[in-house]
Amino acid sequence: MAPETTDFLYPFIEADERDATALIVDLAASAEAKASQSKRLRASTLKRFSTQLDEIAAEMAQRFLDGGRLFTFGNGGSATDAASFAALFTSPPSGRALPARSLVADEATLTALGNDVGFELVFSRQLIAHSRPGDIAMGLSTSGNSDNVIRAFGEGRRRGLLTVGLAGYEGGEMAACGDLDHCLVVNSDSVHRIQETQDAVGLALWERVQQCVDGERTR
Repeated sequence: MAPETTDFLYPFIEADERDATALIVDLAASAEAKASQSKRLRASTLKRFSTQLDEIAAEMAQRFLDGGRLFTFGNGGSATDAASFAALFTSPPSGRALPARSLVADEATLTALGNDVGFELVFSRQLIAHSRPGDIAMGLSTSGNSDNVIRAFGEGRRRGLLTVGLAGYEGGEMAACGDLDHCLVVNSDSVHRIQETQDAVGLALWERVQQCVDGERTR
C-alpha cells in the first residue's frame, strides 16, 4: 500500500522541491491563506447566525434556569468539540458554571453501547438513561450525515429536549431533520474550516447564554 500523501493539503511538499527557502515561503503563504479563509468564514457565519444565536441562547438560558442540563455529542473531531463545549459550560473562564455533559467522555459507556447495541445508538441510549424533559441536546457533524447524531435528535425530541445541531457543507441530513429545533449550517467544503467556525459558533452561543442567565439573575 502506498503511503498516504499530504498533497491535498500542501501540494508543494510532495513536489520535487529542493529549495528550502522557497518551501518555507510556500508554507507561510499557505498558512496565511488558510488563516484568512478561516477568519472570513467565521465572521460571515457569525453575522448570518446572529439573530438565531440570540434565540437559541435565550431558550437554552431559560432551560438552565429551570434546572435543565446540556448534553453534547459528535464523532471524531466533532467529539472533541462536543467535549470542549461541555467543559466551557461547566468550567467557564468567567460567569456562571452551568450543568453540561459530553456523551463522548465516558469510554466504557461509549464502547459498551457500540459493542452491545450498535454505534448508531451510542448517543440516543445515553439520552434515554440520563436526560429528562427540559434538558438540551447539542449534536455536531461536519457532514451533517452522522446517523448516531441524527438518531439522538429524534430521541431528544421524543423526551422533550431542546435540540440544536451544528453541521457543515450544505447541512446534509441534519438540515432536513424534523427533530431539530435549531440547525446551524457552516457553508464550507473544508472540514478544517467548518470545525474552526463551529468552535467560534459554540463560543458565541456560550457568551450569549451567559448574558441571558446574568440578565435574569439581576432582575
